[in-house]
Amino acid sequence: MSEPLTTGGDVAPGLIAADRQTLVRRRAILILIVLATVALVIWAATLGPLNIGLKQLWQALISPDTVPGVVRAAVWEIRLPSLLLATFIGVALGVAGLQMQTILDNPLAEPFTLGLSGAAAFGAAAAIVLEWTIPGYEESSITIFAWVWSMVATILIVVMARMRGAGSQTMVLMGIAVVFGFSAAVSLLQYAATTEALSQIVFWTMGSLTRATWNHVMILGIVIAVSMPWWLFHQWDLTVMRMGENRAKALGVNTGRVRIVSLVFVSLLAATAVAFAGVIGFVGMIAPHVSRVLVGENQRLLLPMTIAVGAFVMTASHVISISIISGVAIPVGIVTAIIGVPLFITIVLSKQTVQWGGQ
Repeated sequence: MSEPLTTGGDVAPGLIAADRQTLVRRRAILILIVLATVALVIWAATLGPLNIGLKQLWQALISPDTVPGVVRAAVWEIRLPSLLLATFIGVALGVAGLQMQTILDNPLAEPFTLGLSGAAAFGAAAAIVLEWTIPGYEESSITIFAWVWSMVATILIVVMARMRGAGSQTMVLMGIAVVFGFSAAVSLLQYAATTEALSQIVFWTMGSLTRATWNHVMILGIVIAVSMPWWLFHQWDLTVMRMGENRAKALGVNTGRVRIVSLVFVSLLAATAVAFAGVIGFVGMIAPHVSRVLVGENQRLLLPMTIAVGAFVMTASHVISISIISGVAIPVGIVTAIIGVPLFITIVLSKQTVQWGGQ
């Protein structure tokens, strides 16, 4: 009888040690990705038609008055706002994609699955074609209308979902209706648009960071900070929901409430990101899947890893977009699509797509 007890005593410490090693390894990966993102931002700030070395960049950051005005303007008014906005958009879309996949129980969901990008495109197209403006905010009217219409789409989906019990299938069906409805509306506006207005709409829908400002960075940062407590305080609920609707309810999770509130915060993140930069696809779908491969399903590590991966992917995409042609910034949405398409196909063909949730 003593031998089994000794063996069991040897196994338990071994499992604990293995778990600790796994946790340390995953945290190390997280730290490396964060450091890589920071290094990428610093290096990218030196890129562009104006050659700025690391020493001059450092001087521009800590003592702007000691560098030439053109260098100061390039760093503080052009490069840093677009780089930081890219990083924040990566965070916003990564988190939004992760939680959208969780609440819809769908591995191919992303922040724009429920038609938020279509609604934003309609708002932007309407502001361009119909010349909608807000007194005192004429330059930001397109951004404001894009954000407002994304939130209108969210309200529609939330109201209709609550009428039918806030199930994931109901949300998806309502999202499909929203997608087709706003797509038709955008097509109608494009049909009636002038050549100049049509080119503006097309460029906006490609996704670009050339319009980035410090106000955009600040606003998106505030939105991320406001939404983050919800994800942190409901990590366990969201992790359990990945086991399936019935199991989550059996463990005491109010799935309807978690799904509705999560949808509101997801929409807030996605709407703000798309309002400032246009439609940027695939980041919100790819970042969560890469993070799951690295750290698993527990949102205590999955959430911060998705934040890090989303920030890195978006920042890297922005760097590629400004590096392909000197002095020209290719719309970053094109770059993320080129990167995302092969990864999307890989996900569709993988076994993880079939073996999902608590099915």
